[in-house]
Amino acid sequence: MLRNASAQIFRQVVRYSSTETSLILERSINRVQLLGRVGQDPVMRQVEGRNPVTIFSIATNEMWRSGEGETSTTGDISQKTTWHRVSIFKPGLRDVAYQHVKKGSRILVEGKLDYGEYMDKNQVRRQATTIIADNIVFLSDNVRDKS
Repeated sequence: MLRNASAQIFRQVVRYSSTETSLILERSINRVQLLGRVGQDPVMRQVEGRNPVTIFSIATNEMWRSGEGETSTTGDISQKTTWHRVSIFKPGLRDVAYQHVKKGSRILVEGKLDYGEYMDKNQVRRQATTIIADNIVFLSDNVRDKS
């Protein structure tokens, strides 16, 4: 019984029902965490009439061993690097990132996914996925950690 009551309270907190439009608004999560190395020094861009944005890329790596079964200790090690575009609009964070993020730095980026379209130089419509960062954790002071 307590479990059912908890579930009902949870549903009421998460869901808001409007009697005027019979619209049900539910909470959702769009959250990303990336841990990797910066691929380029950040650039700051500003379009007329809009707030500036700091942009850089971050690389994440995935490694696996190809062998006989999942627990195999033999076989070749393969690696895949994925590049992610990071944009920062948040005023304080935008400036700190522009000044302190450097190519090769190891950082943790937290934010949300954003999908958009743009026209390239040849007037071809392209799709882009961007991480809109709202937090950065600096894990190294320089290009490579001193070992």
